[in-house]
Amino acid sequence: MKGTLALFDIAGYVALLLWGTHMVTRGVLRGYGSALRRWLGRYLGHRASAFAFGLGITALLQSSTATGLMASSFAANGFLGLAPGLAVMLGANVGTTLIVQVMSFDIAAIAPLLVLVGVTVYRRSEEVRYQNLGRVAIGLGLMLLALHLLVQSLMPMENAEALRAVLHALTGEPVLAMLVAALLTWACHSSVAIVLLIVSLASAGTVDAAGALALVLGANLGGTLAPLVDADTPVARRLPLGNLLVRLIGCVLCLPFLQPIADALLAYGGGPARAAVNFHTAFNLALAIVFLLPLDAFARLLVRLLPEPPRPDDPGLPQHLDEAALDSPGVALSNAAREAMRMADMVERMLKDLVGVFGKDDHRRATAISRTDAALDDLGAAIRAYLADLGGEALNEEDGERSQEILAFVLNLEHIGDITANNLVEFAAKQAQSGQDFSADDIQDLAHLHAQVMQSLPLALAVFLRGDLRAAQKLAALKGVLWRIENEASDRHLRELRERRSNGHGGDVYLRVLRDLKRVHSHLAAIAYRQLERAGLLQDRLVEKDVSAASTAN
Repeated sequence: MKGTLALFDIAGYVALLLWGTHMVTRGVLRGYGSALRRWLGRYLGHRASAFAFGLGITALLQSSTATGLMASSFAANGFLGLAPGLAVMLGANVGTTLIVQVMSFDIAAIAPLLVLVGVTVYRRSEEVRYQNLGRVAIGLGLMLLALHLLVQSLMPMENAEALRAVLHALTGEPVLAMLVAALLTWACHSSVAIVLLIVSLASAGTVDAAGALALVLGANLGGTLAPLVDADTPVARRLPLGNLLVRLIGCVLCLPFLQPIADALLAYGGGPARAAVNFHTAFNLALAIVFLLPLDAFARLLVRLLPEPPRPDDPGLPQHLDEAALDSPGVALSNAAREAMRMADMVERMLKDLVGVFGKDDHRRATAISRTDAALDDLGAAIRAYLADLGGEALNEEDGERSQEILAFVLNLEHIGDITANNLVEFAAKQAQSGQDFSADDIQDLAHLHAQVMQSLPLALAVFLRGDLRAAQKLAALKGVLWRIENEASDRHLRELRERRSNGHGGDVYLRVLRDLKRVHSHLAAIAYRQLERAGLLQDRLVEKDVSAASTAN
């Protein structure tokens, strides 16, 4: 009965350790995910900076598994190159050894202080960023407390004859010991916890130095499995597979020489426990030194092993909305922005094809526009659902604003698609059925207005992607240009109708086309208003009126 209760205690302490790791990881990603994303995009083009990032973020997150999951998601979504991503993982592997080095000393006394500080900051602060900082402190305190309790619970078991017999048998079979430790590490999702458990067993003399080293190899191997198992596409599997192969090669090379390595480490003193900790550090540091230079060739090999699958034929199916990335708001928002850019490409094609529909009565292009609008609606619905799922997480202010920007961008693109497919294409069909052609002046004015709309689209994309204030000002200024073009074209057309004593039927279609092209531009201009308001430049009453009109259109 005592043994059963002891197992329950150990399981509870392991769960507490994992929950502490979870709190640290989520606190960092939720509170500082945007800053990490910007740093990632700005500085991780080189292997040295990528290696340093992996080392530093692992020390901060207290988990190389968390770093692996985050880096895999970045690499799968194109925000991190495969070679820099591998350098990040090499740094993460070294970073996790530093955690073990620190935690191998008795620092559990500061655990209550960390929890106290964390709870105080979390409850007293109203800002999400500081609340997440408090969550990080609580998580660190829980991790230290769980490790301390785990070691205490294992002490009586270390003297059990049955356990000694099993571990002795494992140390006699280094390959089997490595595999058992790998499976245990994968189940716990924490190589730090398993290595510290191995250190505890070595301290009690339950395993000898060579056996502890074999178990450490297994812990290193098992730490690569969680990101690989969680990856759901060939592209997402490249980075975790590369990390697995790197450590597997290291394990294969070290296994035949465990005893000489153990003897060499014991010669420096400290006993089997210190030998296990030092071997863990030396193993990952040596792999980083060996593999850091040939990473480009290794990345090309991984691409050949796991080629990118063909894109789905249905353009309405999302390609970048990775559900696993919802735990990292920065990555998830980048995924949503990539899908929004696919919507922008669809809108651009629709607007370009519109010229052929009006000019040549091209039924094929009219049908293509209708199909694209349906795909646009499907993709927009998927992005909105994705952002809604992300909204269930605690977002900091910056991520919350970016989520709203993406949502507004998606809604404006959907409105543009509806206007193009349901109104403008329909007007083109009515014009063709009536047998009345636009005059040369009509066509010239429509072409001028359409050109202004197409000129506004890249400006709207610059505002959306980079928050370009100058592009936002140009986009808002074009609003007045389009009003002038529309008014002049309307006046001229009405004068021509009166001169020809027309019944006005064809003029009605023409005026509606002018109006809807202006509405398309209004939705593009609406993308700039948030940026102008943030900069304190949205003061003109006329612009404010446009904001209200654009938000209520359709």
